[in-house]
Amino acid sequence: MPDDAVTMDKIVSLCKRRGFIFPASEIYGGIANTYDYGHYGVLLKQNVIAQWWKSMIQDRDDVVALDSAIIQHPRTWEASGHLAGFTDPLVDCRTCQKRFRADHLGELECGKRPSKHPGEDAQCDLTESREFNLMFETTIGPVKEAGATVYLRPETAQGIFLDFKQVLQFARRPP
Repeated sequence: MPDDAVTMDKIVSLCKRRGFIFPASEIYGGIANTYDYGHYGVLLKQNVIAQWWKSMIQDRDDVVALDSAIIQHPRTWEASGHLAGFTDPLVDCRTCQKRFRADHLGELECGKRPSKHPGEDAQCDLTESREFNLMFETTIGPVKEAGATVYLRPETAQGIFLDFKQVLQFARRPP
């Protein structure tokens, strides 16, 4: 009897064969959970964006558009608390090489023994918990120095807070 279970691997394989998506950098081993859009993927994505844009922006008079920069000034993330507290506690398993959120161990499956939670089996050798910063750090400018460190915005909505006064003034709509 054939296995008819739908898995993520089967979906990705179908989408790859049909030209919707391709695993990013696949010829170099790929990057987990990162995909490039193929021809049909680009067309589908643009159609979804167009329909969303029409229903959320064009068909309404109480919403205005804003496309804020993906890199924000570092003081933005200090003021919002992201720089100090936008982290998850992580542990690594030295045995299976998997990484787990330390505060979710009771909900997860061990890499070697799926019937157990990470750390419940003698084979599972977990590291000490450490904080993992969820913001993507990069540098800006021609040289890498302390003043050139910036972060890609960890939340899409941040731009509306930074630009609220200008948008309100321009759009002339009551808050």
